Amino acid sequence: MNYSSVDGVDIELDSEGVLRLVLNRPDKRNALDDGMVSSLIDAIDAAGRDEAVRVILLTGAADHFCGGFDIVGRNQPGGHKPRVGSVQRRLPSQAHRLIPLLLTVQTPVVCAARGWAAGIGLHLLVASDVAVVSDDARLWEPFSERGFTPDSGGTWMLPRRIGEVRAREMLLLGRSVDGREAVQWGLVHRSVPDDQLEAAAESLVLQLAKGPTVALGLTKWLMHAGGSLTLEEHLRNEAFALELSSRTDDFREGLSAFKEKRPPNFQGR
Repeated sequence: MNYSSVDGVDIELDSEGVLRLVLNRPDKRNALDDGMVSSLIDAIDAAGRDEAVRVILLTGAADHFCGGFDIVGRNQPGGHKPRVGSVQRRLPSQAHRLIPLLLTVQTPVVCAARGWAAGIGLHLLVASDVAVVSDDARLWEPFSERGFTPDSGGTWMLPRRIGEVRAREMLLLGRSVDGREAVQWGLVHRSVPDDQLEAAAESLVLQLAKGPTVALGLTKWLMHAGGSLTLEEHLRNEAFALELSSRTDDFREGLSAFKEKRPPNFQGR
């Protein structure tokens, strides 16, 4: 696969199999535009098919992770007014494709965030498999204060992650949550002092990059798909996933390591 940076997103695949996606628009708090969303979709979709990628790391440049979508840039005074229905035509191929892709790609996704994670920026954080934030990060749903309704899966993910009462606090009352409280709520997985954020994220990325990639991807699929299935349907999926994972080189390596009482050396195959 060929991964190339674009305006607003730095993209690089390193030698450890880590696909690094850095939102890089610091003058706008890394707010997303259409081009950035498209590039994230293309990179994550490609990573799911690329055997060289073992984990995806999503971060933001400078002082903030992502301030949401750049609605100010899209709605400049005097700009061309789109036809009625432009939002519902655009979203299915943009933000409403990006979030499901993060949730379903069979490659582990780690997100590290400091500063503001608002709107779709928060949803990128929640849709990731493992999220680590700085203690003083600010997680916020801005929609009620801006006079429009949430998008990109916020009203679907938040009640499932933190419960309806807390989701209503964020979505209806506009309450922001700092990193420490986000961990207590179960909104993210870990918070650390700001100067330890990169090290904490790298530790998580290294652990996943050295893991049994096929088994991790299938486990992610099972957890996501299981939410809408009966137990019988889910157990069939588990049998299918076990059939696949037990045929991998990493499964054989795991058995050998167990017998030899040593750490496994997984190759992601």
